[in-house]
Amino acid sequence: MDIQRLNPTPRWSDATVFNNMAHFVEIANDTSANIREQVKQIFAQAELTLSQVNSHKSRILSATIYVTDFSHMQQLNEEWEAWFPQGCAPSRACVKVELADPSYLVEISFVAAVITAQD
Repeated sequence: MDIQRLNPTPRWSDATVFNNMAHFVEIANDTSANIREQVKQIFAQAELTLSQVNSHKSRILSATIYVTDFSHMQQLNEEWEAWFPQGCAPSRACVKVELADPSYLVEISFVAAVITAQD
């Protein structure tokens, strides 16, 4: 099976797809925004990435959330729960980290099933 790479650069690809599974990471574009707005930006970007790899947020299988401050968890969880369709929340891990740029409050890594002709 071939590995598909969406917009590859020397440092990363926007997404990689192998064996009908898409892997991608999103961060906020406007890092001056608060946690709620950064999460909303990430979700908007995730929806775009999902559409480009022929998937949907209801097909996300797992997510790893990297957050810089656990005091942001309530707002993050509120946005998370509002974004997913009922009954479609994936497995997830949430880790407190120091991100590469201190203005990033959150980064999310996703794994999603790609829609195939059999689906």
